[in-house]
Amino acid sequence: MDSRTKRRLSPAELDALARRALGAGVAAATELTDGYANAVWRLALEDGRQVVLKLAPPPDFDQLSYERNLLRMEAAAIELAAGAGVPVAALVHAGYDDPVLGGDFLMLAALDGVSWNDVKPEGEEALRRELGRHLARFNTVTGEVFGYPHAGIVGATWREAFLAMVAALLGDTERYPTPLPRPVEEIMAVFEAAAPVLDEVTTPRLVHFDVWVGNVFLDLSGPPRIQAIIDHERAFWGDPLAEFVTPTIFGELREDDPLLVGYREVTPLELTPAARIRLDLYRAYLSLILLVENGPRQYPEDEYARIRDGATKSLDDVLDRLVRSSLSALG
Repeated sequence: MDSRTKRRLSPAELDALARRALGAGVAAATELTDGYANAVWRLALEDGRQVVLKLAPPPDFDQLSYERNLLRMEAAAIELAAGAGVPVAALVHAGYDDPVLGGDFLMLAALDGVSWNDVKPEGEEALRRELGRHLARFNTVTGEVFGYPHAGIVGATWREAFLAMVAALLGDTERYPTPLPRPVEEIMAVFEAAAPVLDEVTTPRLVHFDVWVGNVFLDLSGPPRIQAIIDHERAFWGDPLAEFVTPTIFGELREDDPLLVGYREVTPLELTPAARIRLDLYRAYLSLILLVENGPRQYPEDEYARIRDGATKSLDDVLDRLVRSSLSALG
């Protein structure tokens, strides 16, 4: 891991921050090292509360364009999702442009469940169906603009915003040279040729865009159930169909997927040919993120090789499908 992507706080600094934000000192602190975007600690406070501190990198640290002010988007998404009935880790305190830290931080209620990524619970199909219902509720939240308002990458239409999101990510390859299966200009041209299908999306809806088993906590004290969906930093305002990309990463969304079955129990959704093209656009975008973000983050090679290879192949395959779709639409 590149040390430039995370900040470090001493025990004394963690204690001082907790006292300023929550009025209680730190009895014990454990750094959680699974993530890469932010520095994270689990804090046991002297008054008995358990919280998770998420600390953003300073603004001058290496980040992708859409990663500016990520914690501000996460704080907004948590409160909006909770209001829609989605289980989340409650936001305890948010600090922006903190004068001591020189950046943003969040304090979240600590969870007592387990990451779905760490266990093999019984009834996974039922859990996936439950997850689909939660994602449908998450997507009921509507906004005023498409894209990433916290990063200044927006558009009046979904087509405009999404192409700006793709252009920003491809533009990041100038700062972080990235091995891609095709030239940047060719990739952008494929997105633009397929983009007319995006005009079907007329209302900005909240999209998590990072729902995989590592970001889902389970309560196993009784019959397995979802305790919370976490890590909302990658959220944007756009097309709910994009929500299905990460849970089916490097694969396809099947009609019999319990995730889709559960989603449809809350919100009707038809996978039309145009919807399939939109899904491919979002698959290509996620693959690009997985490839380009290695520039600032510098993942350990032994951990990253599988993701890099999968993303490269997925991107190449999806671009081929999008080219065929565009040619078919023309004639």
